Parts: sequence; C-alpha cells; structure tokens
Amino acid sequence: MTGIPADRAAGHLRRSSRARWLSGDSLFRGGVTAAGVIVVVVLLATAVFIVNKAWPAISHYGLGSYLSSSRWAPSEAVADKSSPNPYGIMQFLYGTLVTSAIAMVIAVPLSVAVALTITDVAPAWMRRPLSSLVDLLAAIPSVVYGFWGIFALIPALKPFGTWAASTFDGVPVLGTIFAGPFFGVSYFSAGVVLAIMCLPIVTAICREVFATAPGAEKESAYALGATRMEMLRMAVLPRSRSGIVGASVLGLGRALGETIAVTMLIGNNVLSITKSILGQGATMPSVIANEFTEANQPFHLSSLFVVAGCLLVLALIVNTIGKLIVRRTGENIA
Repeated sequence: MTGIPADRAAGHLRRSSRARWLSGDSLFRGGVTAAGVIVVVVLLATAVFIVNKAWPAISHYGLGSYLSSSRWAPSEAVADKSSPNPYGIMQFLYGTLVTSAIAMVIAVPLSVAVALTITDVAPAWMRRPLSSLVDLLAAIPSVVYGFWGIFALIPALKPFGTWAASTFDGVPVLGTIFAGPFFGVSYFSAGVVLAIMCLPIVTAICREVFATAPGAEKESAYALGATRMEMLRMAVLPRSRSGIVGASVLGLGRALGETIAVTMLIGNNVLSITKSILGQGATMPSVIANEFTEANQPFHLSSLFVVAGCLLVLALIVNTIGKLIVRRTGENIA
C-alpha cells in the first residue's frame, strides 16, 4: 500500500481547515460573538464619552458636591474654583426615583392582573384582541402621552389630589406625602402616565411567563377542588415570581429614562426637593431635555453630562439588582 505524498496531504489539511472555517457553524459563531462584542463596545464608548464630557465640571467642583446639594442655579456659576457648586442634582435624583416608584406601584399589580386575564381568565375569543390592544399602548409616542396627560389626565386627577391633600392634612407621614395644594402638574401626574407607559412592557413579559406554567399543575389544582383564583395563586404565580421581577425591572428601566412625557407633566421645579407627590419637581432626563440647548453658563453643559452619567449609573445599578433578585428567586423556586 502506497502512502499519500506529503504535499498532497498538506494541501488536503489546508482545504479541510478552510472548509471548517467557512462552515455555517463557524460563521454563526463569529456573527453572534461580534454582536456581543459590539454591545459591550457601544456601552463602554457611551460611558467614556459621557465621562469625558462631564470631566471638566467634576474636576472643577468635585463629584461629591453634585450629590450633596439640591440647589440648581446655573446663573450663579463662575469659573473661580473657590466658588460653591451651583449645580446640585439631588432634587433630580429624588424626582426620578419618586416618579418611577409611583409608576411601579401602579403598573406592576395592574400588569400582572391584565396578564392573568389574557392567559387564564378571559374567554379564548377575547384573549388575542385584548393582547393586541395592550401591545398597542407601547406604540403611542411619549409626546402624545404628554398631551393626553395635560388635557385629560390632570383634570381627572384634580378631584383626587384635592381630596387627598385635605383628608391627610396633619396626618403623620401621609400628611407629608400628600401635602397640597395640587395644581395638576406634579410627581403624581407624571408617575401615573409613566405607569401607563410601562404597562405594555410588564404585561407582555408576564403574559409569556404565565403561559409557560405547567398545564398539569393547573389541572391538579382544579382536581383538588381549587377555584380559579386559588389555582392561579398555587400553580401559576409561585412559578412566575422570577419572571414578574424581571418584567418589573424592565418596566422600571423604562420609567427611569422617560423624558418627554415626564417633562410635560412634572412641573420642572429645579430649585429644591418637594417632598409631597402632589408637588412639582424635575427628573434627571427632564432637566437634560429642558436645558441642554441653552447651556451657556460656565460648566453648565458639562454638569448636564454629570446628570446623564448619574442616570446611566442608576440604570446599571437597578438592572444589576434586578438580575440578582431574579437569580435568587429562580434558585428558591427550583
């Protein structure tokens, strides 16, 4: 038996190596790897760009001075390093957290209820149209939500705001939270609109999670004499805990970054923190949207980039905490 010549064997190996390199699996692996790398590069590039633009203000005033003050007065900014920082941002951080919290308190229970209705309660003929209507809420532009909030929602909320301010006046804690007067534009109005904007996202994810609940467990609950509500409580909700948390985190991310609708409804009070949810305030996205076109004072534009950087860090922290909760919840269920 004669052996294969060395040059032919080497050529065969090269062709085999090239074929493996050009195979579908290799191309797919390369494509998805490149997509993952692009996401990381874009995120890092965004962070570097924001830090680079914010660095002049941070090096001049120090980051701590931004996080220790709630006074935003660009007209008092001077180039002298010994002058106090007039760009305190605590009121924007407070407004962002308060409006997002209001949105989550309203949106999460409502979204879970709507998702349960679509998957397990509504008649079969109604589920698809109802699901489509909820999904359509995500297609409405935020500026439309803002106009609707000004001309329809605020007049509808005024009786509740007036009632809450008068009813809880003097009551510990609640008297501070619902302190009046209520003029319409407020944290509360912005939070309600945010809840409506977050509802389709949270509902869509919860709907898919609930649909994966094992049918055998549902039938077992019915066989044991459980009502529909008891079946949902015993067979669907416990297995969907991590999915509900994940959906809530995505909805919270939507609420933290919303700009136009919140800017139109929150009142844009940048001077101080208003503790009452019926009062006016500002969020980090709203102050950026309002002032970046007229940022002509010393370190004004750079300070807006500081606000943007803090918003990015807040979003990363929220998503990280959400992933940890989802992982722990999933381990507990398993």
